[in-house]
Amino acid sequence: MIRRNKGMRFLGGYYAFPGGKVDAADAAPELVARCHGMAPDEAARVLPPPDGIAPIAFWVTAARELCEETGCLMACDPSGRALVAADARVADGIERVRAGLMTEASLARLLEREGWHLDLGPLRYLSHFITPPTSPIRFTARFFLAPVPAGQEPRLFTEETSEGFWIDPAAGVLRYEAGEMPMAEPASSGLRYLAGFGGVDALWAAHADGRHKFHGIDDRLIAAGMTLAARPGRPAS
Repeated sequence: MIRRNKGMRFLGGYYAFPGGKVDAADAAPELVARCHGMAPDEAARVLPPPDGIAPIAFWVTAARELCEETGCLMACDPSGRALVAADARVADGIERVRAGLMTEASLARLLEREGWHLDLGPLRYLSHFITPPTSPIRFTARFFLAPVPAGQEPRLFTEETSEGFWIDPAAGVLRYEAGEMPMAEPASSGLRYLAGFGGVDALWAAHADGRHKFHGIDDRLIAAGMTLAARPGRPAS
């Protein structure tokens, strides 16, 4: 998880999963043409097209924001082979891509320069969450699961975040409930959902079909005193 810098206007100081806003460029034809592992029509079958946004843009946004906020790049060569991050030339290329993204350079051109494609295949769509009417800030968020790209490790970059760390979901929920980790409801509910699984293998197996499992607002369970007892497939509230 990351912690957004306190000075940010949107949820400053809040803990969250790496991510961000969909940009129009995330659906640009030249970028979609450099995507591997997810075709636009397949994305549309998994995620019904929202108004004015091509569904595949959400997969692209997830991969782009992951690189911007953690330095992990989901990419492959033109044949679909994963990058060998242990190769110094590849590692340097990943750094160039991230540096370019931070100056708002075109992701399509950055990938083209390195001879790579964006690898969207490992991403599995988890959920669509809409903040409740009582929320002081209303927004809609979509979440994905993905393994860390082989040979890469998430790092902390301080342009937008002040903390970055791994945490067991159940431990994160307890810290949230103790007031130690302020989170917007999409993040806290997503963390509760993840805490309902016994481990990564069980979580991954439950999402093998790549389709979302809960919609957030409509599917939340309301029960007094319920915290970590969510059954897989639904979050607790």
